[in-house]
Amino acid sequence: MTYSALDPHEVPSRMTGEVVPNAAEPGRCDAYLPSPCVQNHAANLAFLPDGTLTCVWFGGTMEGMGDISVYMSRLGPGARRWSDPEKMSDDPQKSEQNPLIFTAPDGRVWLLFTSQTSGNQDGAVVKRRISNDGGKSFGPTEILCDIPGTFVRQPIIVNGAGDWLLPVFRCIGEAGRRWTGDVDRAAVLISRDQGGTWTMAEVPDSIGAVHMNILPADGGAMVSFYRNRFATHVLRSRSSDAGLSWTAPEPVDLPNNNSSIQAVRLKNNAIAMVYNHSNASMSDARRHSLYDEIEGEEDSGSDDAVASARPAVWGVPRAPLSLAFSTDGGRTFPRRVDLDTGDGFCLSNNSRDSRNREFSYPSVVEDAEGRLHIAYTYFRRAIKYVRLDPGFIEEAR
Repeated sequence: MTYSALDPHEVPSRMTGEVVPNAAEPGRCDAYLPSPCVQNHAANLAFLPDGTLTCVWFGGTMEGMGDISVYMSRLGPGARRWSDPEKMSDDPQKSEQNPLIFTAPDGRVWLLFTSQTSGNQDGAVVKRRISNDGGKSFGPTEILCDIPGTFVRQPIIVNGAGDWLLPVFRCIGEAGRRWTGDVDRAAVLISRDQGGTWTMAEVPDSIGAVHMNILPADGGAMVSFYRNRFATHVLRSRSSDAGLSWTAPEPVDLPNNNSSIQAVRLKNNAIAMVYNHSNASMSDARRHSLYDEIEGEEDSGSDDAVASARPAVWGVPRAPLSLAFSTDGGRTFPRRVDLDTGDGFCLSNNSRDSRNREFSYPSVVEDAEGRLHIAYTYFRRAIKYVRLDPGFIEEAR
């Protein structure tokens, strides 16, 4: 089950939102979401209370630019086409990124995203909008967390005590330098009053561990997985107190290329993870930083500035885009299938000239029928959607 990449110039004509069965692989459907933007990145999937599947992402000309905004598209129950996207943020001075949707226990739907100036992730704050009508409309934009350098990517989890756990990563600046990601680390924002107030608990010894992805484990335990800034392996840690504290992240048997991952615990208790099966040992492709194509940046002067002992690794190819399964709580992932293959070139974020060929930033959810829904960046030009039926998944496992 291997899918060869399109020619970059073919992608815009595919962005109709139509969900099409894959003739070569029964049990798989594909779609390319519609968007008015030349660059589209960082999708997150979530179901609304009425069963509508939503996809949120950021779009504009290039990550870090002031025209980067959050968009949302919807796929209603039984629908065969994703809706035209709605623009969900619009601050012309900020690059607004990494959105996610969360349906709270009280039925309100939260939209969260980050907001930064240019490529200064160490100055980012987290914003929110709240819907009181099941996600049909959203209220005004508010600040959720104003600690500079706080970034979100993965969903909120509610533990058995009703505490809300929002995994974050801290983008920390280094004195006299632009943000590079060298000393980023993981943390959890915890709310015990349904999102009214938040406290931050850092994950110990987590430098380089970002995009923390929390899943329930046995009893009150939890497990989390991380992207690795140093492009070696996916990382994993555990909590024995319902997510309030965590062990130090350690590597698992999956490579990581300093790009996002996402996992979901399935109804059969297995864990499915979507990721790039690639790391720094597999390629010598490198770039200076994520934002090295943006001119005119200045040091953001983070108050938490520290010196790094090890540089983050950027530019490792973001391909293939793979799906792996674990039946031992995420310690090992012996089964893998590639969803998209290609060279994964990511030494440029230039979407206007079709210079990027990455498959990245996946999101994955399971529905009531046991189907997997996956969305991810395709060449930084489109958000691609894949639906896998249970039979397809069992064959892959």
